[in-house]
Amino acid sequence: MSDKKQGFDTIQVHAGTEPDPATGARQVPIYQTTAYVFKDADHAARLFNLEEVGYIYSRLTNPTVAALQNRMAALEGGAGAVCCSSGHAAQIMALFPLMAPGKNIVASTRLYGGTLTQFTQTFKRFGWSAKFVDFDDFDAVRAAIDENTQAIFCESLANPTGAIMDLDALGEIARKAGIPLIVDNTSATPYLCNPINHGATLVVHSTTKYLTGNGTVTGGCIVDSGTFDWSASGKFPSLSEPEPAYHGLDFHDTFGPLAFTFHGIAVGLRDLGMTLNPQAAHYTLMGIETLSLRMQKHVQNAREIANWLNGDDRVEAVTYSGLPSSSYYDRMTRICPRGAGALFTVALKGGYDSCVETVSKLKLFSHVANLGDTRSLVIHPASTTHRQLAPEEQVKAGAGPNILRLSIGIEDANDLIGDLDQALS
Repeated sequence: MSDKKQGFDTIQVHAGTEPDPATGARQVPIYQTTAYVFKDADHAARLFNLEEVGYIYSRLTNPTVAALQNRMAALEGGAGAVCCSSGHAAQIMALFPLMAPGKNIVASTRLYGGTLTQFTQTFKRFGWSAKFVDFDDFDAVRAAIDENTQAIFCESLANPTGAIMDLDALGEIARKAGIPLIVDNTSATPYLCNPINHGATLVVHSTTKYLTGNGTVTGGCIVDSGTFDWSASGKFPSLSEPEPAYHGLDFHDTFGPLAFTFHGIAVGLRDLGMTLNPQAAHYTLMGIETLSLRMQKHVQNAREIANWLNGDDRVEAVTYSGLPSSSYYDRMTRICPRGAGALFTVALKGGYDSCVETVSKLKLFSHVANLGDTRSLVIHPASTTHRQLAPEEQVKAGAGPNILRLSIGIEDANDLIGDLDQALS
């Protein structure tokens, strides 16, 4: 095969997989097993000492999950990847090697409501904290970084508004501060955005969403760029100092660009146990095979529907970044050149009550707490995903009381517009 870099459509089908060596099976088999037989005692010892790559126990490694990890790393242009049980698990696992009691991250105010809760409430139990900043204000981002800041965290395409972050600027801020930029790329997917190309150190995903695409299984992934020097500052001892559980092994010194990936498996999955099951990995691999085709249709539909809503008298505002009137439109052409995704919000003139009534009258749109499905989805964030926030926090997150979040599917756009029209009447 040529050494020339393959196109996205080829990578999403072929990367990280080979025909099964035992049977010749073309599709990746589901290796539904908990453990693996060692060749001999020396083989087992080498595996446990991280001297040889292989399979020990499916909490750590599994061939089906490994195929998904390899494909995700290829799609994002990373050195390696670690898959886990959900997007929330991916966030904890991404931060686990970086954080310690008393440490903090600087995070965008424009985040999924569940992430805001995780960062404000669950972090306290670890002694971690998060400082929330408007990531369009780069001076505020810089000012929020202190000696205890371990990372900058944002979503490439923010949930729920679809606002696009300037990853180039944020990556430069992180580089100068000597800390990693962590980007949640769930809503954009690697088809629309490649955060590593814009300065991200780690990319996290809820594979539950567009990557799987069919609303069947939950999963998460952390892709490691392999470009960060974990030993430069002394801020990341888990990766740059001797690990007692592995006889003093130094992950960065031993594994270089794959230090974070090996730590995520050998320590993160070992001790946190946020394991992705092989059947879920199989469903996600199958979903990824059609990712580019689906995303093209998602974006096409979203553009049509956002344009229609933007011209409707019952609508106060539409946040779709793909509209020429959006303040993020120019940024989209640089960060997400293939389109602004299919997630955005619409503000209704009738306020909270109008939102609740509209949701109840929609027929094609499913009222669910999910996004990225082939089906079109709707939710009222203020009463669901962001209800734990104070009213002013909801507004900052783009989830005020008059806001509906739409996740546009791949149905016929005219049918979706008809459904919205009758519900808004």
